[in-house]
Amino acid sequence: MGTKHTGITDDPDDPDDLLPEESVLSLDDYLEMQAAVGDRTRFEIVYRLAHAGDMTPTELNEVIEIDDSTLHYHLNKLRDVGLVEKRVQTERDSDGLYAYYSATVLGEAILEHGVEELLRREWDFREAYDSST
Repeated sequence: MGTKHTGITDDPDDPDDLLPEESVLSLDDYLEMQAAVGDRTRFEIVYRLAHAGDMTPTELNEVIEIDDSTLHYHLNKLRDVGLVEKRVQTERDSDGLYAYYSATVLGEAILEHGVEELLRREWDFREAYDSST
C-alpha cells in the first residue's frame, strides 16, 4: 500500500527512510506524538486548542471537565512531544497572571492528517461498510 508524500517516489524498505536525511525529528519522535494523541483526553485537549485557539487551563477544565492535576499531567505530556506549547502572560490583567496553551503546527497536522482524517473518511466510506443496504 503506497503512501502520499512528497520527495519519496517508492515505498522505502526501512520506515526510517521516510524522513529526509537531515530531518529535525526522528521516526521515534513522530511515533511518540502519535502515541500521545492516541489517548482520548490528550486528543481532546489538542482538538480543542487547534479549533478554539489559545486556552487557559481553567478554560480547558470547563470544557473537558477533568481535575486540575490530571489536566496538567496531560498538558505536560503534550508539551514534551511538541504537540502543545505554553505561553505565559507577562503582564498582570484584571484576572491575574495566566498560562495559555495552544496547539503547535505539529499538533494541528497530526489531527488534520490523523484521527480527523479517519473520521472524515468514515463518512465517505459509510455506505461501503453498511451491511443494511
